[in-house]
Amino acid sequence: MRAGILFALLTAVVALSQPATGQAPEKKPPTILLVGASGMIGSRILTEATSRGHYLIAASRHPEKIAAGPNIHAVKLDASDEKAFVAEARHADVIVLATSPRGGTDPLAEAKAVSDAAIAAARTTHKRLMVVGGAGSLNFPDGKPVVDSLPPAYQGEARAMRAVLDRLKTTNDVDWTFFSPPMSIAPGAHTGKYRLGTTVLLTDAAGKSRISAEDYADALVKELEKPEHSHAQMTAAY
Repeated sequence: MRAGILFALLTAVVALSQPATGQAPEKKPPTILLVGASGMIGSRILTEATSRGHYLIAASRHPEKIAAGPNIHAVKLDASDEKAFVAEARHADVIVLATSPRGGTDPLAEAKAVSDAAIAAARTTHKRLMVVGGAGSLNFPDGKPVVDSLPPAYQGEARAMRAVLDRLKTTNDVDWTFFSPPMSIAPGAHTGKYRLGTTVLLTDAAGKSRISAEDYADALVKELEKPEHSHAQMTAAY
């Protein structure tokens, strides 16, 4: 009798220690191809994503500037090289494009070349594409484009990124998200407290439109993990 009770107790303990029949295995965080991983925003995305268990294929024209880590594989990539872009995208689950058209004299042409390669890579490999945009791609609450209010020095880059958004809006065979930061984004604190929006510039009670690069990265990685803005523009600010 006593032996039977002991056997029953041991059986119950073993059963509790085993996963339930049919229980889904723990989902592995998606591998991210991060293009522009050495930049101000890209480096924050790199830090946030690795801290959440993601493996990063971190691409840049200057891979030596990319932070090293156990979940980081740094690669050299010219983001306008479609063939090379596709080759790297095949090893990832999602693509994040965090580059800015500041490398030459024609921001519009540069942004088009890079976005064309990114879209082609996403289409060929059937991977989701997240693009780090600019505040100039947003509108004011009255519907007027933010880009029209920017100083001339910022017009070229802002209009180039707005053109990328316009291109994405006509791209139906790629799962994309265009993430526009507010007017001010700079290194700062990681608070995890911010508001999300879509196409309209967000401002706080004092009329300021801002977010830290760390909180922007937090919002971006959360969007990758739990998509809520597929085929759409999004923004985040305090």
